[in-house]
Amino acid sequence: MTPGVAVVGVGPWGANHARVFGSLGALAAVTDIDRARAEAIAGRHAVPALAFEAVLGDPTIGAVVIAAPAATHEVLARAALGAGKDVLVEKPLALDLDEAAGLVECARAGARILMVGHVLRYHPAVEALHALVAAERLGRLRYMHATRLNLGRIRREENILWSFAPHDISMILALAGAMPVRVRAIGSRHLDDAVADVTSTALEFADGLVAYGFVSWLHPFKEQRLTVVGDAAMAVFDDGRPWPEKLIVVPCRVRFDVDTPVPEASAAEPVPLVPREPLKAEARHFLARVADRAAPLTDGAEGLRVLAVLEAAERSMRRALPCAPRVAVSAAAARAASAKIEVSS
Repeated sequence: MTPGVAVVGVGPWGANHARVFGSLGALAAVTDIDRARAEAIAGRHAVPALAFEAVLGDPTIGAVVIAAPAATHEVLARAALGAGKDVLVEKPLALDLDEAAGLVECARAGARILMVGHVLRYHPAVEALHALVAAERLGRLRYMHATRLNLGRIRREENILWSFAPHDISMILALAGAMPVRVRAIGSRHLDDAVADVTSTALEFADGLVAYGFVSWLHPFKEQRLTVVGDAAMAVFDDGRPWPEKLIVVPCRVRFDVDTPVPEASAAEPVPLVPREPLKAEARHFLARVADRAAPLTDGAEGLRVLAVLEAAERSMRRALPCAPRVAVSAAAARAASAKIEVSS
């Protein structure tokens, strides 16, 4: 039997969660601090608009999706886990690494499912790209480059790094199969002296792989692209392209003519994909994990790894002088993330 799911926070993205869980026959209720908005979304899907406390106390609701502002994620998720609910939290899991580690420990202690909404991990192109890397189709990975640009949605409770970069960091860590040993970041503030609008981050891995990420909400057009360069081929995931062009592979090698490196590239090859809405795939995955109690693909530990990179980038961005070589995290965070990373300015 499909568990009843309540969506907590039905703003623009939360309304999408309500739509997909409704289409899967799992939506049981919605809640929002804006009562009129909650009632409008509830009416659209023929479910009740409840207060958050009523959701927690309803035994027919077995799981909640938290799509409220990021600053409230930890408090809401902790309350839901404490009430015995399985929880899907939109990214980021929290705005503090130690608080997020506490959520992971709370879920473990209560035998609850805790999943993070890194929705692009459920994108067919990302799944296909991961398969290409796993099969060594690209050869040894040399570097990755991610861009996530748009004009808006500008936030005040978190900067662009915490708002836009989690998607790219999640994809990069999955493809690298490791945590970086060093993170360097710079950022600029144009609208508010306390909030970065543009950031550039470099993740350096022990095997020489480097991944770069550039994010901005002050860009004249939307761009969401991830380029992965190996020593045998290159792949580009461009989510702004039509489905037949979203993922391409370019076979490319570099030969040496005496001492001169000469690149040899073949024509780009599109990778066939079956179109699918990533958010609905994520919702199906959550419902499946609630049913079988297995760990989600983007579980709390994965959320902690992403947060550890974000925190390292934030510290690197804030300091003009070299930072301490390691990020100090709680014992719970260390156990869950299973890694610590260095930070360099």
